[in-house]
Amino acid sequence: MNSALDEDAIRLAVFQWLKEYSARYGGVLPRALLAHGIDVGGRHVTLLGPKGIWSPAGFGAVPLSITTTINGPYDDACGIDGRLVYRYRGDDPDHPDNRGLREAMKTKTPLIYFHAVEKSAYVPVWPVFIEENHPESLYCIVRTDLEYAIPGAHANTLLAGFAAEPEHEALQRYVDHVVRQRLHQGAFRARVLRAYHTSCTLCALKHAELLDAAHIIPDAEESGTPVIRNGLALCKIHHAAYDQNIIGIDPDFHAHVREDILQEVDGPMLRYGLQKMNDQTILLPAHKGDWPERDRLSERYKRFLEAG
Repeated sequence: MNSALDEDAIRLAVFQWLKEYSARYGGVLPRALLAHGIDVGGRHVTLLGPKGIWSPAGFGAVPLSITTTINGPYDDACGIDGRLVYRYRGDDPDHPDNRGLREAMKTKTPLIYFHAVEKSAYVPVWPVFIEENHPESLYCIVRTDLEYAIPGAHANTLLAGFAAEPEHEALQRYVDHVVRQRLHQGAFRARVLRAYHTSCTLCALKHAELLDAAHIIPDAEESGTPVIRNGLALCKIHHAAYDQNIIGIDPDFHAHVREDILQEVDGPMLRYGLQKMNDQTILLPAHKGDWPERDRLSERYKRFLEAG
């Protein structure tokens, strides 16, 4: 792992792995999985470690990833324009990790940003670039590349570069919005699944990779805030059925299946996966303060009845 070419190939392989596993885990990856790492070309590469600025064994000056933690010692945050303010390690601007961030900016090397949404649970964002360095104030500015917003726009190109040109400013603002939304939704999913003990509220399926955090009131609406009481843990098929008003949940926590679906005759998935859900009481979080809000359920249930 001594040449830049080796590291470039490793970064690309890690990006592809993140794409696959983020889809598999609903966008939120467990720390144990990331710390264990992956094998690339006969080399084992860990994706994060005990330090927030992480370089796997054998890497050069530029780190592979940067991480924020829950209740960590640094006040990393998204600024008003969506840019991430990432704090240097410690108070020495010439610490090797901090020099690595400056080298990443100089070479426009893509990094991974792991944003902690729960203890030992992270939303990955990639590729990100160091846009500004402020060693005198011990922080740098991180931005997401436009490739994130336009998949394939720079296909198979490692150093796509970040958009600094004025004509790209509007698109960059859109990218920043998408990233913030992704981080918020990752946190929402983690909290809802934890509240429901990683179980579908309808069928009790417990495989996290097959579970979603469904909004009762859609997030595009003013009252569709990403809070636990506006969420339901649903497996993917029941999430889709809920979104399409095939299944409704009333404010007394009973599930209802649309009448035309109840009258259909089909295979076992329809019978056991949908029709059997009719009139059952949903599984609720152990903590009553996390139960779905009745007013929101009532509003959404009206829509279900209208759709029927």
